[in-house]
Amino acid sequence: MSQNREEILADFQACTGIDDVAEAIYYLDETDWDLLRAVNRVVPADSQAFNSSSSQDVIMIEDVVPDIPIEVATDMASVGNNVPQPKCFVVPLDNNVDRHSQPSTSSKNNSPEMLHFNVQYCERTIPIDIPDTGTVADIKLKLSKELKIAPCRQLLSNWARLPQYENTPLSKLKIPKENTLQLHIKPSDSGFVADDESIVTERLTGTYILKVTDENTNKLYNLKYSGTKPILEVKTDVYTLTDIHVRNQTWRGWPPNIDDKTMLALSGINYPEHELSVRRCMIPNHTHDKKQNNTVEIHDSDDDEFEDATETFTVDDEMFIDNVTSRRIEPLIPEHIEDEIVGSISFSEQFTARYGDNHPIFYQGTLEDALKEACPKSAKDRKILAVYLHHDASVLANVFCTQLLGFESVIQTLEANFILWGWDLTFECNRTRLQNSVNQCLGSTAAVSLRNIPVDRLPAIIIIMRIRSSTDVFSVVHGNVGVSELLSSLMEAMEVFTEHQRVEIKEEDERTARELVKWEQDQAYRESLEADRAKEEAKRHQERVLHEERRRVESEKEEEAARKEAYRKQVEASLPPEPLDQGDNIAKIRFRLPKGENLERRFKANSPLKVLLDYLIVKGYPSEEYKVISSWPRRDLTALDSNKTLQELKLCPQETASSQSDISKLRSKPGVT
Repeated sequence: MSQNREEILADFQACTGIDDVAEAIYYLDETDWDLLRAVNRVVPADSQAFNSSSSQDVIMIEDVVPDIPIEVATDMASVGNNVPQPKCFVVPLDNNVDRHSQPSTSSKNNSPEMLHFNVQYCERTIPIDIPDTGTVADIKLKLSKELKIAPCRQLLSNWARLPQYENTPLSKLKIPKENTLQLHIKPSDSGFVADDESIVTERLTGTYILKVTDENTNKLYNLKYSGTKPILEVKTDVYTLTDIHVRNQTWRGWPPNIDDKTMLALSGINYPEHELSVRRCMIPNHTHDKKQNNTVEIHDSDDDEFEDATETFTVDDEMFIDNVTSRRIEPLIPEHIEDEIVGSISFSEQFTARYGDNHPIFYQGTLEDALKEACPKSAKDRKILAVYLHHDASVLANVFCTQLLGFESVIQTLEANFILWGWDLTFECNRTRLQNSVNQCLGSTAAVSLRNIPVDRLPAIIIIMRIRSSTDVFSVVHGNVGVSELLSSLMEAMEVFTEHQRVEIKEEDERTARELVKWEQDQAYRESLEADRAKEEAKRHQERVLHEERRRVESEKEEEAARKEAYRKQVEASLPPEPLDQGDNIAKIRFRLPKGENLERRFKANSPLKVLLDYLIVKGYPSEEYKVISSWPRRDLTALDSNKTLQELKLCPQETASSQSDISKLRSKPGVT
């Protein structure tokens, strides 16, 4: 193309005075970016002033590739990341040359002319003849009767799609008598085909049998896939079977207006079986072909010279390299990026290098990190996540990045209230990586929505926010909007987010207050429990001390008792035996014990007092604990000399042996138990 799309867009706006970029792009899309045809659609031909004397005016004529069936041309069109670019020649304007063979609006007579349309749908061609007094709505009505497809769902390519043209007579649209149109099923806003919901559900959950014929080997492969399988995976599997790489595959049987991301259930193929054929592309060098297709030829206004120009004047691109571009534009994210962090850093740096510093700051990290930075925080610190999706094949990219993202109010709004994360979908591998990340972070629903965003609606900003405990996609802002619409979408998201945030902040404050009261109560309970534990521990310690003291006392008592018992046995062993009741020198002494019992024993009169005291020791009444008191005369015998005999102490009769002394009482000494 001799001009890039930005220049064509600027020229079109200058010629027509249309300030709305989206509307201008719409008209250019309808004419495959043919500047003159687009201007003719907007500005009537009779209101245009052309200088017939000028021989160097330039018009754009489509480069039609001959001898290629339309189904082959459609199948060979690259899908996914690439947008077909119109191929043009630059020729001088000649007033004698018919412009696109458009008939004059003035008719020689009042009878209507018949127009013929070949409408292609899937692999069918529906011929329709209609007078030029008919309308687009009449064509759709005929198609509805033929195909059983409602007119509201019909989308005709290369046709004026604005509602005001639906009922405009065809004679006023300045179209040729022979026309070839493409019919597509109009998608819904979510990207899904607007079929009956039950049919869509059945096909999504059903199994497709694809009968793929390899035209090179005539082999037939029966492949089974679920309805959610994308077409790219089918092509990859066929590459495994036929050794024909995906980029070299030429297919027959796929419906038009699909790409590699389209799921089988949404592609429009027959269910449950569909026949396809594939062959190896016979064009080995795409770069060389591209160079030939983009060849620019310049001719004079002479018709004969124009006819022979393609044979005599062929110039390679190298001659005009300085006029076409001065440097190669680097992609925002390289192909086959392995690390998502490296990809986000490359996106931010290349975006600045390409569009300048006047843009919002992009978060550098993975999508998961950006979500954590924006959403899972407390309501007071939470922000909205805005995911910017870029595609170099979209004509809207340059205007969106320079004018919309460079607008000061947009920059301030995004930086104050949003976390902005960017990714480039130009390469299919990078799109797949993003879809995997979205599926992991936000679920399959968000991933399907991302996959179904067409390239011509990119760039897009996906607004994600956390409300309550759910993180979901709030809205999607496509690239065909103006600054005011973008700001309105951002403000709407902020209003919804702020309202929910205010409620959640109030609830969090109330929850924090409740948790504080509960914590204080728990703290008081813990302190009380700790005090009870301390008291219990002190009580147990005191009991242990008392128990140990009792054991010590008992041990001492036991030791003392053992000592006394040993001493008693020792005394008992040395105690002389009781003498017989014979003779004069025998003293019979009666002992009255403290418990009221009485003991009686005989002693020799010449026995010392110690023998009497030892006898009492043997009976359990040691002298250190008990006093031995005689009844008459009353004396404390334990205080007397123990070596004196009983006779000396007058404890035995002097005259008769039968007389006896009576010890009236045996008392315990003070302090002895």
